[in-house]
Amino acid sequence: MDSAFPLSARHQQVLQATIRHYIATAEPVGSRALAQEYDLKVSPATVRNTMGLLEKYGLLYQPHTSAGRVPSDSGYRLYVDRLMSPSTRVGRRVDAAFSEELDWMGHSLESLLRSATQILAQISGYLALITVPQASSALIRHIQLVAVDGEQVLMVVLLDSLATQSVVLQLPPGLGGSTLPVEELERRHLEILSNFLSHHLRGRPLSEVTALQWGDLDAEFQHYGTLLCQALSHLGQRSRAPETPHLVISGLSEVLRQPEFSDAQRIQAIVRLLEEDQSQLWPLLCDTPPAASQPPKGVDVKVWIGAENPLEPMQGCALVVSTYTRCDASVGSVGVLGPTRMVYENAVAVVKAASDYLSTALSG
Repeated sequence: MDSAFPLSARHQQVLQATIRHYIATAEPVGSRALAQEYDLKVSPATVRNTMGLLEKYGLLYQPHTSAGRVPSDSGYRLYVDRLMSPSTRVGRRVDAAFSEELDWMGHSLESLLRSATQILAQISGYLALITVPQASSALIRHIQLVAVDGEQVLMVVLLDSLATQSVVLQLPPGLGGSTLPVEELERRHLEILSNFLSHHLRGRPLSEVTALQWGDLDAEFQHYGTLLCQALSHLGQRSRAPETPHLVISGLSEVLRQPEFSDAQRIQAIVRLLEEDQSQLWPLLCDTPPAASQPPKGVDVKVWIGAENPLEPMQGCALVVSTYTRCDASVGSVGVLGPTRMVYENAVAVVKAASDYLSTALSG
């Protein structure tokens, strides 16, 4: 337990019961209700005194003098860091849904991530967000050279994200003095060169393509070397150019069901942030919340709660986020956004299961 809050087991029990009651009802809770509903094995007077101490520590507060108490952002923070455990049941549900509903054959990565956000929104009841990996982190799956006309060839690079990059090449004069018809010779050359490039570059990032060992090619193909090097260099430079990060979002209707978002002005500010100012979200998706002492129960998930969010429209919200990887390198983030009155056990489990699944699928 954080030394700033030297709470006994009873204090922790009352705080946990208060938070769970408020999450379930969205109504301030009094000592009598806690004593009756949560089997605290103490009198309402003892619960009232304990809640008073928790209020003194800033973990609870009274929205009105005659009302019961509700958790503060600090109370939620302590709860997330120390008192709750992610739901294994919900985590298994996410994994099963992804395994059954995400078809990795023949779909683009962005399309798959869009389906994943829909699943996360449905299971969590909150807004789901997933960042799409940038092209610079994608790996080469296949390279194909396709004749455009008698003088030009299109180089098409298929990435493991199922996105493609392409560039048009101007053929060098002459095809090597063969007696074969020009069209057949060209097709044969392009097939051999495509296989050569795919074999040597498969599994490498497009942004890190370097010179190949052109000596491995037969002499009749050597005159293509400079042309192909230039094309690969051009694609590599293009992939390293600054990109506008892309965020896939689903579940706004799920969030609108929460009573905290009944205020039209408040939800409009959040929608504007998600639709027009997504760049402001990137620090939240990548950085560590300032008040977080450690991930919950050792889980590699970050939780931004209320005023910890530097963006004003989100200061009544909680954001649970984790990164997903390809071969141990971080390539994107997955998260859920909802009110601070969030079922953190489920939200953390959803995000953790999603990031683990995506990391395994992309690295396989």
